[in-house]
Amino acid sequence: QNHTPKMIRNHSKAMLSRSAVTKKSVTRASRRNLDSIRSLSTTSDEPFYGSPRPPKTNENRLPHQKVALAIHHATTAFADPTRADAVAGLGEITGQVSLERIHEQMMADPTGRRILEDRPVVRKATIPYQELIDSVPEDPDAPLTFGQAYGKFLKSHGFDPDGRDPVKYIEDETLAYIMLRYRQNHDFWHAITGLPPTVLGELGLKYLELFQTGLPIAALSSTVGALRLDSKGRSILMNQYLPWALETSQSSSPLMNVYYEEEFETPLADLRARLNLKPAPEVDS
Repeated sequence: QNHTPKMIRNHSKAMLSRSAVTKKSVTRASRRNLDSIRSLSTTSDEPFYGSPRPPKTNENRLPHQKVALAIHHATTAFADPTRADAVAGLGEITGQVSLERIHEQMMADPTGRRILEDRPVVRKATIPYQELIDSVPEDPDAPLTFGQAYGKFLKSHGFDPDGRDPVKYIEDETLAYIMLRYRQNHDFWHAITGLPPTVLGELGLKYLELFQTGLPIAALSSTVGALRLDSKGRSILMNQYLPWALETSQSSSPLMNVYYEEEFETPLADLRARLNLKPAPEVDS
């Protein structure tokens, strides 16, 4: 009887020890299961049939890291404006406020809202690429549909719709898609405005993009690009393309709210009239 309390105490300690071991085992198992779930989720974000959404990234960066990235990309872009990756990265890091404004604008429009719901992505596999190329009439003066104008632009300049950079640094999935859509609309906008992909033509389009979207990268591109022009080029840009871009942005419908993939059969003149968009002035560059 004198040993009973001691035996009870020893038994309790043994039970507690086994309980602690069991908890540790459960914790280790739970961690292993959690790791397994995480690894599955990183490989199964995109359904087997493919997804129109831009790929998710893990670029959850702190503010000072984003500032460092912005400085790095800005320095690279200034030194070499042809570095599309640097220009694209800078656009993503600096575009948050403008992208939120574009999102509000698209949600307020039936077509813009539908684009955000469908999230179409412009690739050779998702548009009638070869048909658009083959549909370009031989007569250079023949009236064009929007699809023929787009096909002519791609054919004449050898552009590939698959060549746009993916979005890397935008955490919000909807805003990431809007940035992707903005990039992929670029060639559509060349086709609808008639601007060539020359230095002057690109700068004219960047001014239109700036006034339409407010994205800082458009301001940077147009400013830096203008510095590289000779006096004749700057004169054309300032006296012809800039006034046209400002007037067009004020009078035309928001170009982000156009479902271009559904307009391939629309006569180009009719689409311009519906959007109240004047073609860019023809210049001797």
